[in-house]
Amino acid sequence: MNLLIVHAHHEPQSFVTSMKDLTVRHFEAAGWSVQVSDLYAMDFNPVASPADFGARQNPDYLTYALEQRHNWNGKTLAPDIVAEVEKVQWADLIIFSFPVYWYSLPAILKGWVDRVFISGVCYGGTRIYDKGGLKGKRAMLATSLGGQTHMFGPGAIHGELDTLLKPIHQGMLGYVGLTVLPPFVAYHVPYLKAPEREAIMAQYQAHLNQIDSLQPLRMPSLADYDATMHPLKPVG
Repeated sequence: MNLLIVHAHHEPQSFVTSMKDLTVRHFEAAGWSVQVSDLYAMDFNPVASPADFGARQNPDYLTYALEQRHNWNGKTLAPDIVAEVEKVQWADLIIFSFPVYWYSLPAILKGWVDRVFISGVCYGGTRIYDKGGLKGKRAMLATSLGGQTHMFGPGAIHGELDTLLKPIHQGMLGYVGLTVLPPFVAYHVPYLKAPEREAIMAQYQAHLNQIDSLQPLRMPSLADYDATMHPLKPVG
């Protein structure tokens, strides 16, 4: 089995980096092949731009998704994108390792998604959700928050964590066909002492130990919609 870790933290001594290192050790010990895309260490360019394309289908007007398809097929896509797409194609499981910034991904990781989840390979037309281009692969978030557990949930000040993460879980991962596993979230990390951090790391190890038995998050199925994406059954 093959694991790709897409890691986005600028500090090599961070708790999230320690989680990434534990992930590597865990899966290598289990006999998996592991690759890590350490985006800050790679100085990964997160900016989607015309420079990503060596041969434009339409030189007068940039439709990024259409140019992704054209340049992938023509083998003229930027080499740094090609390298990451090939890792995604190789992987059976992708773990995204990052701290939550502003209810979302760090910019460098969002840019990785923008540039690497290319149209024509990962999605396109009705090739979404359970018909997506990455169907058969799994994905999981391993992330940290500054907030405490009581700040997330029904009626909590920040709302429910599932709602906060939905743009990532459904809008990015589920959309391209990935089977999305429940995330591991480390709370209040910047303010914890060593024993509390060690306890969280033990919880993360337990999460990894049961990764094959985790119940995937529910995503839309195209079987429930017609050809124009209207629901076949009344909503509500």
